[in-house]
Amino acid sequence: MPITVEERFESRQVTMGTNPSAELRYNIRGTNDDVAARVALEAASPLVYDFYGNGLWVIPRESASVEPVANDIWEGIVRYGIVPQENESTFSFDTGGGTTHITQSLETVAAYGAVGTPPNFGGAIGVTDDNVEGVDITVPVYHFSETHFLPDIVVAPAYKATLFNLTGRVNGLPWKGFATGEVLFLGASGTKRGLQAWEITYRFAASPNKSNITVGSISGISKKGWEYLWIRYAETEDTAAKALVKRPLAAYVERVYEYGDFSLMGIGV
Repeated sequence: MPITVEERFESRQVTMGTNPSAELRYNIRGTNDDVAARVALEAASPLVYDFYGNGLWVIPRESASVEPVANDIWEGIVRYGIVPQENESTFSFDTGGGTTHITQSLETVAAYGAVGTPPNFGGAIGVTDDNVEGVDITVPVYHFSETHFLPDIVVAPAYKATLFNLTGRVNGLPWKGFATGEVLFLGASGTKRGLQAWEITYRFAASPNKSNITVGSISGISKKGWEYLWIRYAETEDTAAKALVKRPLAAYVERVYEYGDFSLMGIGV
């Protein structure tokens, strides 16, 4: 005799609010084996409960239990919910900044020569006979992370592959208040405990877009946050110092990161 599982009329007890939950009730017929009854119940009941039927607000199956009613008849109860500490996403950030190597200053404040007028390098830093050595400085980099709790049905292999493919990319469209090109996705890590939801932490770094940058006599330069600006220097004559000096000849803005669609993460836009 086959095992049948039918949802009961008084099923669908739903609670909305801070800690949403749902309870589905079933009649199970065709077996006296509690294990077989529970396996049939788990197979017949959905993995998640969809509150609005649009896939945007779902909670995972928390438990499935069976209770004997009569010979070959069981009552099955399936509960859906999220434990309180996992109901809300968490967010963190720091503005400690990052470092970058620059070869050009914003301004030469002073120059002193042993004899006569010192050479004017147009803001180039650490100029030698053969090179412009530059210096490492701290620049604005906004690091932030978000932790979200997602059900198994969302964290499928395809979703994990999406996170993998987006790692090391910058936002190709405005995202969470940041302009295109300002946010770099550093990757995600996920853990799962028993039947509870996946706990996934997403890590990002943001660097501001800039415009009207001036390098020596070159002006009007624009670059997105994670594009790379470098300077080509050439020797020119400094008539005042009577010397050959290295000065900025051209500025180049390079795109070094691929763009990505961050909306595919499903954690907001």
